[in-house]
Amino acid sequence: MTEIYRVDVEATAPVYDTEVTSRVADAVANIFPNADLEESFGEIHAETHSMDHFSELLHRQEILDTARGEFFSTREGDTFSFALKKQAAFEDRINFSVGEPDELGEISVRVRVEEPTVEEYIDQIAPPTEDGKPVDS
Repeated sequence: MTEIYRVDVEATAPVYDTEVTSRVADAVANIFPNADLEESFGEIHAETHSMDHFSELLHRQEILDTARGEFFSTREGDTFSFALKKQAAFEDRINFSVGEPDELGEISVRVRVEEPTVEEYIDQIAPPTEDGKPVDS
């Protein structure tokens, strides 16, 4: 992505008594490697302004349509949100958490887009596809 965007990405993940805090932090960092991570009691909090690596993972796993569905279904104004399974994130994979909450907890992600529009930003990180391949807008 060569364009300049103004986005704020916040991710939070609970750390349960049965988990090792550093492993949960690693799971978040695997998905958002440029994020500033903070550990507090029972939670990892991350902030970043880039979803480039996240977008690369979506392309590599070929789950762009799934991602677009998640993003657009949760869109409210200039914000969209989604939840990811921690175990998959620890393995550097994206697995959206839908339906029942995951027993290990989830990485909750909230993305606020100032510039461009939310639709344009989603098109950049998870472009529309045709026959499973990204389509240039």
